[in-house]
Amino acid sequence: MMREAVFAHPVTVGIVAATVAVVLVAGAVIGAMTLAGRGTPELRRELWLRTGSWCLLLPLMMGPVLLGREWVIGAVTLLGLACLREFDRATGLFREPLVAGLVVLGILAANFAALDHWYGFFVALWPLTVGVIVIGTIPRDRPQGYVQRVALGIFAYMLFGAGLAHLSFMANEPGYRPILLMLLTTVALSDVAAFTFGKLIGGPKLLPTTSPNKSIAGAVGSLCVTTLLVATLSFFIFRDTPMAQPHWLLVFGVIVGIGAQAGDLMLSSIKRDIGIKDMGTILPGHGGVLDRFNSLLLVAPAAFHFIQFFVGFGMGQPVRLITGG
Repeated sequence: MMREAVFAHPVTVGIVAATVAVVLVAGAVIGAMTLAGRGTPELRRELWLRTGSWCLLLPLMMGPVLLGREWVIGAVTLLGLACLREFDRATGLFREPLVAGLVVLGILAANFAALDHWYGFFVALWPLTVGVIVIGTIPRDRPQGYVQRVALGIFAYMLFGAGLAHLSFMANEPGYRPILLMLLTTVALSDVAAFTFGKLIGGPKLLPTTSPNKSIAGAVGSLCVTTLLVATLSFFIFRDTPMAQPHWLLVFGVIVGIGAQAGDLMLSSIKRDIGIKDMGTILPGHGGVLDRFNSLLLVAPAAFHFIQFFVGFGMGQPVRLITGG
């Protein structure tokens, strides 16, 4: 398949350069705070932990995008499996190894379809995998707990398999890099913007029982920032396409902005329901992998199908690269 040069698109260059600059500035500011003794030791430690985690996360997020299509699909597959592992442990799905195993197979199959560039199979896997999960444990003749284990399995597959794999399928587009980098960075900035506006403005809480730290001001501020940033970057990415009209770009920005916050609130609902604070501890200052990437679970399929409607992914590129013979 034909690929664009890594830094062929100015949006790719701009996002990578801006990301590196932000991390360097953040490190310099926190270093200055430490030397001057500003802020409490706990605050400075928290800031260093978060910055250190971002120094680890950003290469893991951007590296595969810059390296190539196969790297993206491999990284998304591992991300889906890592999210599933945390979900299994938190919800107790690990006690149902057959269902959990079927979800793993579903994740692998969805990303294989993306690797094969076989859209028909990719779409068909949604109902097919759900069907397999539904009937998978019936032969064991154990109806007790059937609804719970099947529901958890379907929920896990739809999020970590079918949902996330849309990022993999996007890599079949020769110019996928600016699109994926835009989604990764704007989703991350959505969370930062919500925190910043919430602290600066304060005011009533958005959903105090679901997420006590989120305010209405933070949600509105985050939505405005994300919408404008996505619309602006998308103008340069999709210029000269039917999608490059102001109203469609703004609609796309709103979709990404709402999807990012909805994904975060969805995970908060899960955590409050089962009584835990974080899904894991692998990322200091961030919690688990699922805590950090929850927004992508809803943004990935929504963004994919919106872009697919106007532009498409991998149009004119060879299909069924592996199974086509």
